[in-house]
Amino acid sequence: MNASTPPRIAIIGAGPGGLICARILQRHGVAATVYDQDASRSARDQGGTLDMHPDSGRRALREAGLLDEFQALARPEGGRMRLAGRDGRVLLDAAPPESDAGAHTDEGNPEIDRGRLRGLLLDSLEPGTVRWSHKLAHVEPLAAGVHRLHFAGGATAEADLVIGADGAWSKVRRRLSGATPVYTGVTFVETGLDDADSRHPVLAALTGDGTMMALDDNRGFIAQRNSHHHIRVYVGMRTDEHWYRTAGLDLADEGAVCDALLKEFTGWGPDLLRFITDSDTGYTNRPLYALPVPHTWRHTPGVTLLGDAAHLMSPFSGMGANLAMLDGADLARALIDSTATTDDAVRAYEGLLLPRSAAAAEGAAEGIAGAFAPDSATQVLAHMTRNH
Repeated sequence: MNASTPPRIAIIGAGPGGLICARILQRHGVAATVYDQDASRSARDQGGTLDMHPDSGRRALREAGLLDEFQALARPEGGRMRLAGRDGRVLLDAAPPESDAGAHTDEGNPEIDRGRLRGLLLDSLEPGTVRWSHKLAHVEPLAAGVHRLHFAGGATAEADLVIGADGAWSKVRRRLSGATPVYTGVTFVETGLDDADSRHPVLAALTGDGTMMALDDNRGFIAQRNSHHHIRVYVGMRTDEHWYRTAGLDLADEGAVCDALLKEFTGWGPDLLRFITDSDTGYTNRPLYALPVPHTWRHTPGVTLLGDAAHLMSPFSGMGANLAMLDGADLARALIDSTATTDDAVRAYEGLLLPRSAAAAEGAAEGIAGAFAPDSATQVLAHMTRNH
């Protein structure tokens, strides 16, 4: 970086993209502070499993000097994909690529739990890098690209570069764009199975070692292996955004939610229905949102975006966390390598970010449209057969 005084860099959000950006900057002697609204690293569940792609997520981890640590935590077998019919019969079982010796090649996408990945990234940072309990309220522009950050509770901080890594409902994005996430038409109801191999052997066998999908007629089940013998389940349906209100349903009433979901899946195989009835974790409603495609903004000195703040898309891209980490790595590298100003580095980064995120978002929109369609079973089987 070509600056007589190092810029004050504030990263809003301690997700994979923000943390990888901070880690790479620190490896090259560039300070950054991460602000996150969570009270601590363990304040909430970080979600399910992620597959790390060689040209994005794993590339970022390599740039961060963390690839070996990642490989020690990852599950190569987690890249296995299984497709079942609505009767529960397995139609296709696709294993990740393997070498002749049986070792997984760099072409595979090994899985890691979100919580483990976050822990790996947090542990790699210098103490005090992340400021917990800092919920951003708004960003105030000052002079010459400097911004003042206002946090709930009254705390403030000033920064020469604000990096919005604050997810779907980003407060930083409001400084750049008027775009807001739009409901995709699909809702997941999340549930889960604990000690699945011993307590739910039939469902564990149906899920296999990686991810199992059963999709048909605008509905479906997605079951994912997590660590510690846990299976995370998403019961998906194309429905109204507030379907439970229309049904007069209280989401806190687990029995009523279970009955409502069973009604939605009338005629599906009994083993698949057990993903609903045998829940150990209750039910969490998760409507899926996406930003308009393409989402662009006019370059504004002193502020930029990465990850979901920049390109929120449906999980059917398979690229969300991978893109966020690639964004973070590319932004850090642009700042480190720049022989000009911080602003020039951000311009160069946005020149990479915007076209690739638009292409990925288009693919994600096509993916969710195909997965939750009247003929989704046929579409998904054809897609998986072509790609495996």
